[in-house]
Amino acid sequence: MKPALLVIDVQKQFFDISPGTAGSLTEAIEYINAAIALFRKKQFPVIVVQQVNKEDNLVPGNPAFDLPEALKVLPQDIHIHKTYGNAFNKTLLRENLEEEGIDTVIITGFCAEYCILSTYRGAEDIDLAPIILKGSLASVKPEHIRFVEDINEVISFGALEKMLD
Repeated sequence: MKPALLVIDVQKQFFDISPGTAGSLTEAIEYINAAIALFRKKQFPVIVVQQVNKEDNLVPGNPAFDLPEALKVLPQDIHIHKTYGNAFNKTLLRENLEEEGIDTVIITGFCAEYCILSTYRGAEDIDLAPIILKGSLASVKPEHIRFVEDINEVISFGALEKMLD
């Protein structure tokens, strides 16, 4: 198994949807940052995926497009811009994973019932093993996080640590 960590749509604009969404994202970032540190320690790729939506002015150069300061990503991490829910649709994500020999993706980020679920299914469609990191998802509706975790493969941070040893 050779994994990569996917950090999907953790962008400043999504903190402004509601106080509940901001809280959900803040909680998820704790798990995401722990996973980022673990993947760096093990020298596995960290891939940051950001949503682009010209109609909402969610574009590079707009501060709303940016990643929050609390998220511990680096410029040398792989950065992908997407325009669809599924991060594999019309992006170079698949090619980046193939170049690295990745066969498993650990999925984190926002929004559980949309982009996370779409990307999870997209990974399955191209014969990757997708796994959601428990506690690392955010949503406008917390009950959707539980639903997405219930219907997909999930791993706790502790189990992920052991698995990568």
